[in-house]
Amino acid sequence: MFFSKIVGTGGYLPEKILTNFDLEKMVDTSDAWIVERTGIRSRHIAAANETTSDLAEHAARRALDMAGLSPHDLDLIILATTTPDKLFPSTACLLQERLGVGGFPAFDVQAVCTGFLYALATADKFIQTGGAKNVLVVGAETFSRLVDWTDRNTCVLFGDGAGAVVLSASDEAGILSTHLHADGRYHEALAANGHVKQGQLNQGDGFTFMRGQEVFKFAVKALSQVVAEALEANQLTQNQIDWLVPHQANKRIIDGIAKKLQLPSERVVVTVDYHGNTSAASVPLALDVAVRDGRIQRGDTLLLEAMGGGFTWGSALLVY
Repeated sequence: MFFSKIVGTGGYLPEKILTNFDLEKMVDTSDAWIVERTGIRSRHIAAANETTSDLAEHAARRALDMAGLSPHDLDLIILATTTPDKLFPSTACLLQERLGVGGFPAFDVQAVCTGFLYALATADKFIQTGGAKNVLVVGAETFSRLVDWTDRNTCVLFGDGAGAVVLSASDEAGILSTHLHADGRYHEALAANGHVKQGQLNQGDGFTFMRGQEVFKFAVKALSQVVAEALEANQLTQNQIDWLVPHQANKRIIDGIAKKLQLPSERVVVTVDYHGNTSAASVPLALDVAVRDGRIQRGDTLLLEAMGGGFTWGSALLVY
């Protein structure tokens, strides 16, 4: 049996930083209110000429560099995004062309904030069944283009960015299990009803709206359950988890999950304060930060989790 092992991580954030103090000048809000409700202090915003594939390419190349692999070593690209460059072709195909390779499969996955975990689980199955040896998995978003900057309840939450991992077939322990869920009955609680126009998804085409309390309550419950599901499937206890790498949506949600797991804050990777919610990019960005600053070491056991519109939610348990 092959394991899918993460051999490289990469992340990229656009140059422009939008702070809470900047938002105070745009809408009726305050730094204190935003920090208290969300834990977010700033977020990165893509430039007008930056696309999702631009961000994805930066993150992908950094992950490949860490892995010591060339794009020519890949045999599959899976890209999770809610904000594709075009209606079609897929952003994964555009990324493949940017990397100077072709011929092998490349496709997008859309599960909003859970997208990276859906993509990771799919890549894992390809490797386990012998369908691929080296897979590039990317989460990339220009989510700011789905934000109504006059709505103080949502505009404070989101940012742009990309994160990537390279998975390779290995006889050493890697991904131990993945657990994915969805429930379309909640589709109206968190959504963006816009449409891609003339092949482009632009600011104002469709704004994100959210029933905040409903999303918060569901997230804490669902994520606690999917984390417990991963532990039970592998006959592990929370004490055997070295790091929780959660979706960076809201510090209060992260704290709620950690409390239910009885995990100290020192074992939880938190980047939401300066990333905001980058949707499908959130988990791989946080993972890359903790790998590169030395917190996450080879052999550590990681628990990844996320929840997004749909609702979708999922977890992955792995040995890094």
